Amino acid sequence: MAEFSFELNDDQKQVRDWLHGFAADVIRPAAAEWDEREETPWPVIQEAAKVGVYSLDFYAQQYFDPTGLSIPMVMEELFWGDAGIGLSIVGTGLAAVGVLANGTDEQIGTWIPQMYGDVDDVKVAAFCSSEPDAGSDVAAMRTRAVYDGANDEWVLNGTKTWATNGGIANVHVVVAVVDPEAGSKGHASFIVPPGTPGLSQGQKFKKHGIRASHTAEVVLEDVRVPGHCLLGGKEKLDERLARAREARKGGSGERVKNAAMATFEASRPAVGAMAVGTARAAYEVALDYAKTRTQFGRPIIDNQGVAFPLADMRTRIDAARLLVWRASWMAATGKPFTAAEGSMSKLYASETAKQVTAQALQLLGGNGFTREYPVERMHRDSAIYTIFEGTSEIQRLVIARTLSGMPIR
Repeated sequence: MAEFSFELNDDQKQVRDWLHGFAADVIRPAAAEWDEREETPWPVIQEAAKVGVYSLDFYAQQYFDPTGLSIPMVMEELFWGDAGIGLSIVGTGLAAVGVLANGTDEQIGTWIPQMYGDVDDVKVAAFCSSEPDAGSDVAAMRTRAVYDGANDEWVLNGTKTWATNGGIANVHVVVAVVDPEAGSKGHASFIVPPGTPGLSQGQKFKKHGIRASHTAEVVLEDVRVPGHCLLGGKEKLDERLARAREARKGGSGERVKNAAMATFEASRPAVGAMAVGTARAAYEVALDYAKTRTQFGRPIIDNQGVAFPLADMRTRIDAARLLVWRASWMAATGKPFTAAEGSMSKLYASETAKQVTAQALQLLGGNGFTREYPVERMHRDSAIYTIFEGTSEIQRLVIARTLSGMPIR
């Protein structure tokens, strides 16, 4: 078992520096353009594929790092470059994690490569869980999957929303209700292969931030997928549903995790790392500005009113990173989140990103409010971290329930 350490090893440092160079040389110069265009930055994703940043092999190597620190390190550097483009590059990973967390070895080997495509023909994937009336309240999910035993097919109907890469993805991973009486425990995840009839893109959202990342509704109308597209297989699903029914019948309160929750639990520290990257980028702009901007004959950083906020910003960023690293290390080494450490990391890092980017904008004054400086975009981008993959309120609820053992509402 890898011991927890604050020091990256030589290989990790090499990857970090390589990614930092890619973020500085490729992502940052393109950030403002694709934010304005509000389109998927396919040329940047292609460049990422050419150098190996956007590939199954690269993420597999980082994912299986025994220290757990490689994935948050990757996320921090890419999102230091730009949050919208960063999400376009890593958004496929959420669908891939969904397959890794719930799929069989055969499903993992079959579908994850198709999510990325290849250097000459890059593809993306989408994880579809949220619905118009079911975001934080996953028990309210209405998308149904009904098994057609005669044809060994599942028939999916419903509408998903807030799906990164939704509708433009080569592979969609869709969470649906298979047993309505089981509530959130009656959910399962399905692969919708490329070109499957009945799946279409609904509304594409025009967003406040992360505008280079495609976010849309996904509409499912009598979408038929083969039985082997049920992640984990039907036997495993039937066993899980049977346990849930027995638990309900006996009132034992046994917890049975559903597929969406398993995916989100695995990804929350990574989202915290994204937030750390955005916060760090804004802090660095503010620090450089404070050292070079002069007022009354001296750099503004000479004033405590400027220097002290910068000190607080850096302290919060470092604290957020350490929480993210701790949670990532715990997950990689199989240590249980007895105090909801994963949710703690996501909560603190996302709140830090909002506070730090707001303070950076304030320190730049009128310049910070213009698009001539990147902190305006970073401030808009930071708002998403307290919303997606579990709002700050949901993180606090998870933490409070874990600490108290009570069904806090």
